[in-house]
Amino acid sequence: MAIEYTPGPLLEATRQFPTALWNDSADPDELAQSISFGAVGATCNPSIAYSCINMKKDKWLPRIKELAAEMPEASESEIGWTVVREMSIEAAKMLEPIFEEHKGRNGRLSMQTDPRLARSWKALADQAEEFSNLAPNIIVKIPATSVGVKAIEEATYRGVSVNVTVSFSVPQCVATGEAIERGLTRREAEGKDVSTMGPVVTLMGGRLDDWLKIVAEREQRFVDPGVFEWAGVACIKRAHQEFQKRGLRARVLVAAFRNVLQWSELQGGDLVVSPPFKWQKRINASDYKPVNKIDEPVDEKVMAELLKMPEFVRAYEPDGMTPEEFDSFGATVRTLRGFMEADNDLDVLVRNVIMPAP
Repeated sequence: MAIEYTPGPLLEATRQFPTALWNDSADPDELAQSISFGAVGATCNPSIAYSCINMKKDKWLPRIKELAAEMPEASESEIGWTVVREMSIEAAKMLEPIFEEHKGRNGRLSMQTDPRLARSWKALADQAEEFSNLAPNIIVKIPATSVGVKAIEEATYRGVSVNVTVSFSVPQCVATGEAIERGLTRREAEGKDVSTMGPVVTLMGGRLDDWLKIVAEREQRFVDPGVFEWAGVACIKRAHQEFQKRGLRARVLVAAFRNVLQWSELQGGDLVVSPPFKWQKRINASDYKPVNKIDEPVDEKVMAELLKMPEFVRAYEPDGMTPEEFDSFGATVRTLRGFMEADNDLDVLVRNVIMPAP
């Protein structure tokens, strides 16, 4: 079926620049509309699955009951993750024509490894391989932690297209981008195909902004709050430059939107921008004309203020943190804990369906 495209800034940008648009949701209705905006990818995880179930209770609550009957010995978590798998496969099917057209580079559905496996690189790599085999166009999220770096290289070597997640800084992007490169090189050395793999490295710009605001409040810094709206943008621009300079084959992916700068300032480059659907609607309803800004530096005065903060410097400089320091970085800890809480929320939702309170 031919796609009926919706005119607007999103579609204009996708046709003007190599910058790809992905949808930060696996809801079929939102994804269909996003594809009409020019989107060529999407994502799912327990938090998104939880939201999608609540949006489509008439579909998914009966399915949870069916799964409980089909899997009488399964835990709440196993049932919940089965729903995540089914939801992901459904969304992946919608993207298959794009996947085939783009020869694996786009048209992918992101699935996230279980954050409760974050302490074991082998468990992460094994689950990534399992998820990758659910559909030809699945891309798998693995966190940018010290353990995750090992899992990312191993999963890539096994042929998994990886989407690095829980990543907020240039050093995390560089370390994981290089891990992907090592995995690709190992495959090539053994004569294995890498031509249809489409790895990306996420930088969650808005979550970095959030963390720096918390740090500034703790340190009682006297600074224009608008400065922090540029922190994630500055790091994304720097990460993109580093990937080009180092010849890394993975693309930078922009996620965790907090403002329109995280779309408008990043157009023009060979990277992926993945706004939530609500942000896509806002952008597309505007009269903004997309401009190539990826190589435009952030204002010197803004950068001067940001560089006064050691926590921003850690995130901005390619060698600002070691992989071991990724694990204790505030944004990493907060986000991993949030993903674990989303797993718990999904467990509770399943429990309320299969064992409703009397």
